[in-house]
Amino acid sequence: MAQGMTTDRPVLAEIGMSGEGAMRLARRAMLVAAGVALLTVSAKIQVPMWPVPITMGTFAVLGLGAAYGPGLGLVTILTYMGLGALGADVFAGSSEVSGITYMLGGTGGYLLGYVLATVALGLFARAGWDRSMGRMALAMLIGNAIIYVPGLLWLGVLHGWDKPILQWGLWPFLIGDAIKLALAALLFPFAWRMVARAKG
Repeated sequence: MAQGMTTDRPVLAEIGMSGEGAMRLARRAMLVAAGVALLTVSAKIQVPMWPVPITMGTFAVLGLGAAYGPGLGLVTILTYMGLGALGADVFAGSSEVSGITYMLGGTGGYLLGYVLATVALGLFARAGWDRSMGRMALAMLIGNAIIYVPGLLWLGVLHGWDKPILQWGLWPFLIGDAIKLALAALLFPFAWRMVARAKG
């Protein structure tokens, strides 16, 4: 497994990305903009809950990391976070509370997890895990864990460990996460099969 993680396979966003200079830079900028838009829309598709709403954000974050790779994925998620910090309405509940105030609220730990998980999924994709259903499912599982650990820790710090932290920040999300995991495990290998078929 360690050997597999040292490979440098292309990710889906790099398919057909040839050339150098301004054209390549422009395409990467377009991918960043598209990724930020996807993250924003996915955050707004939600089931309102307190202190953390259920959204499509985790699926978008993990999928973007796998599709973009660790480098472009990190640039995209940091751009998204930067816009949110400046007050842009990009987060699930940022229409009511925005900027740093929102980011330090109940979802703050999960937002940190988003950054870490984006890079992790990008590394897994570089190792080719997104081409196998089983490995992609495992990558999604690890990615979700990376999101939950800082998310739950921050909830505990913010509200106190005597509160039902797991009930607030973990149990309500597990069924939805399992569905998203299965969807990604199907979609990414299928996309690679389509790429291989297109190449003949």
